[in-house]
Amino acid sequence: MRRKYKKKSGIGIIAFVVLVLCGIVSYRRIYLEEESEKARLRIERLESQKKEQEERATDIENMKAYVQTKQYIEDMAREKLGLVYEDEIIFKPEK
Repeated sequence: MRRKYKKKSGIGIIAFVVLVLCGIVSYRRIYLEEESEKARLRIERLESQKKEQEERATDIENMKAYVQTKQYIEDMAREKLGLVYEDEIIFKPEK
């Protein structure tokens, strides 16, 4: 009789330990899936920021090249200083 009781209690303890381990593994799996999703979203956000910064760098390079042209100098002279060529006729709008 004692022998049967010991076998049953040994199997019960093993079953309990296995169930606890399964619970822990399931909990960690869910936690890791959530962390993985957060990491994926962060990667997407960073990739979009990287793309925006690359576009911005391209725009800056284009502007840098434009600033060094004669056309830019003429545009700024007309806009900021109001300069014109000698042979140009200026029309002022009526008010």
